[in-house]
Amino acid sequence: MLSLQDVQQAAERLSAQVLNTPFVESRTLSQLTGAQIYLKFENLQFTASFKERGACNKLAQLSAEQRARGVVAMSAGNHAQGVAYHAQRLGLRAVIVMPRFTPGVKVERTRGFGAEVVLHGDTLEDARQHAYALAEAQQLTFVHPYDDEAIMAGQGTVGLEMLEAVPDLDALVIAVGGGGLMAGIATVARALRPQIELVGVQTARFPAMVNALRGTQHPQGSSTIAEGIAVGSPGLLTRAVLAERVDDLVLVDEGDIEQAIVMLLEIEKTLVEGAGAAGLAAVLKQPERYRGRKVGLVLCGGNIDPLLLAAIIERGLVRSGRLARIRVSARDVPGILARITALVAEAGANIDEVHHQRAFTTLAAQNVEIELVVQTRGPDHIDELLTRLQAAGLEAMLQGHH
Repeated sequence: MLSLQDVQQAAERLSAQVLNTPFVESRTLSQLTGAQIYLKFENLQFTASFKERGACNKLAQLSAEQRARGVVAMSAGNHAQGVAYHAQRLGLRAVIVMPRFTPGVKVERTRGFGAEVVLHGDTLEDARQHAYALAEAQQLTFVHPYDDEAIMAGQGTVGLEMLEAVPDLDALVIAVGGGGLMAGIATVARALRPQIELVGVQTARFPAMVNALRGTQHPQGSSTIAEGIAVGSPGLLTRAVLAERVDDLVLVDEGDIEQAIVMLLEIEKTLVEGAGAAGLAAVLKQPERYRGRKVGLVLCGGNIDPLLLAAIIERGLVRSGRLARIRVSARDVPGILARITALVAEAGANIDEVHHQRAFTTLAAQNVEIELVVQTRGPDHIDELLTRLQAAGLEAMLQGHH
């Protein structure tokens, strides 16, 4: 089974090839959670994720013959970029198989690192089979995203760096998809600090490792904002390591992850993808579990789709009461809209959108329903705005969150 020595040797291979990323305390998150929260900024790696550690460690150990032939990998995400980038640095041919539905930006970015991208199949499984077939036909070395000791050892260097920086950590809360990152970190942590608590985090929509280790039968969903840990079947090697070295596995919901992304953006001014926020989401979900303890979290990746990010930010504004939908009904007389907008302005709120409904309303024909989306300072400000509108004789109410 993977050993501390494997990870230490990986660290020697990786020195100067990948970033030793900052591992620092977040004072604000610590105040909010009651734990001492330390963040490992793996989103600052060149390809914006820890995945290049494992890829680099694997590629560095290829024989001269394997190097001459090149490598193949299957990934629609961070593993693809990690393999492509380090293959380019080492002057190796890299073929990356991606499913046909992969977003264009990911395809282009991977090509940008000099890899040959092959789009094949409608599912990750189809793409994987094709990658194996290419490996066979062209005698390329297959680089698995997690189920490989060299990959696990490379990812484990994250844990080595964390414990070098803060040796007295009490707990590590780490996202688990295929389990490569957690297997590597758990191996290091168990050896260097046996009493540490190791908690793996999966999304409720992809609970494959939880099911495998617990014998549970949580159903699997089809999509999640944490696509980086949306793994349908966990690794066999990683599963064995986790079974032996990890204390607990927890599930978080989509809303928990969304909230954590927004908090990291607002508080830490740092951008993470869904999987990168899973650890914080787990701590926010069970704060009493970690209270008063030193907790290490890995911001494992920062590659998030800009449109998804925009939607998450907007939903966060709705949750915190800084964006509200208000419905005002009034007699349909000339100037009523101007009167309503004037009242909103006097209350110091800013109008984002206005919908003036005549036909699609259940009100009497001589009434009008006006829906406003307003930017406010928070829940108290919304109440103040509603009070003003009602005091002016208008019927005004807050609409439910979308």
